[in-house]
Amino acid sequence: MQTDSQAGVTLVDVGGPALGGSGCPVAHAPGPLPPPAPAGDLLAEATEFLHLFHAERRLPGVAARIAQVREEIAVTGTYRHTREELTHGAKVAWRQSVRCVGRVRWAGLRVRDRRDVTTVAGIAQELARHLAAADNGGRIQSVMTVFAPDRPGVGPRARIWNDQLIRYCGHRVADGSVLGDPAQLPMTDAALALGWRPPPAPGRFDLLPWVIETAYEDPTLVRVPRDLVREVALTHPAYPWFAGLRLRWHAVPVISNMRLRVGGVDYSCAPFNGHYLSDEIGTRNMGDRDRYDQLLTVARGLGLDTSREDTLWREHAALVINQAVLHSFRLAGVRVSDPHTESELFLRFCAQEERAGRPVHGDWSWLNGSVGWAALHAVHHRYYDPGVPNPNLWPTPRAYGAAGAPEATLRARHDAARWRED
Repeated sequence: MQTDSQAGVTLVDVGGPALGGSGCPVAHAPGPLPPPAPAGDLLAEATEFLHLFHAERRLPGVAARIAQVREEIAVTGTYRHTREELTHGAKVAWRQSVRCVGRVRWAGLRVRDRRDVTTVAGIAQELARHLAAADNGGRIQSVMTVFAPDRPGVGPRARIWNDQLIRYCGHRVADGSVLGDPAQLPMTDAALALGWRPPPAPGRFDLLPWVIETAYEDPTLVRVPRDLVREVALTHPAYPWFAGLRLRWHAVPVISNMRLRVGGVDYSCAPFNGHYLSDEIGTRNMGDRDRYDQLLTVARGLGLDTSREDTLWREHAALVINQAVLHSFRLAGVRVSDPHTESELFLRFCAQEERAGRPVHGDWSWLNGSVGWAALHAVHHRYYDPGVPNPNLWPTPRAYGAAGAPEATLRARHDAARWRED
């Protein structure tokens, strides 16, 4: 691992093994973090989780473990999960994630316990390893890497500013337009404010650097290892001209701005991934007006009448882009799902949960895709429990403000706490 200095900012260049046979062919606003739970609430939540863990794993000794945790909370104000508890808690968090339609795979989540990795350089190296493990030669596997738990009353010990590990820049152009992903304008501005320099010839698909901070280190720019980013060029089997649009997308969606909560303990740095649903790329990323906004371009390529809405040209164009995504990812050997298959699998998940005597929690607005939504099985399913139980994954506030700087760095917050203790 090498470091160099850029405009007074440490830039960590993360090395990583090249992917074998890489074959690259080329937001809801979160609410504020809740205040730290009082010790009594922490013990209650820990007790509830430990009963769940021991029951589902059919393990003895729950009373002794609860007594141990009670004593640890009384002395330290928190407690440390065993590796087995953390692994099961992370899986249950996915199982209970109300916005995810792919929960049938929850038991197969690979959990990487990296709670003892606390430096920016170490975290960056583990993020690179996460990308390699998740890519899995194009056979995307679900992975979560869990770093140090938050410090009660102070906050996260580590934080990644990016909302996903792989994101494309949003470059401001002199005429007021945006080159790249408009949704990433704030993160691009934040990176620039830290001293990052964009490519000499900016493009639509330039990788954003990571910004990582810890309790002992200020926000630090980190180059994303290019050889670990698999991308897929989008083509369409019936329309040769589609390739001329030069659209592409990355293979692995690694969410990096959500907080894992297990048994009353928060892990604000716990990036995780599944694999893409075609709708996420074709409808949202490529179709939304505040993203790449390709519906009109594709409709014109198809020769559709775009002068009136009742021609349904938007729906036609969105369908064609989704077809291109499915075709291109499968041609490249990269795992991707279509909304109909995923909807059927979700009903299988619901049946499994009902047989296990567990309620199915769900946010209806997120569980149904945008393309052909009325034909999806999940639409016609029964009522979902709107509650959000723990363990779960929770949105976190954006780390940076309008000027691209945090209101308070983690280092400043933890320094203040250390000063109060001295």
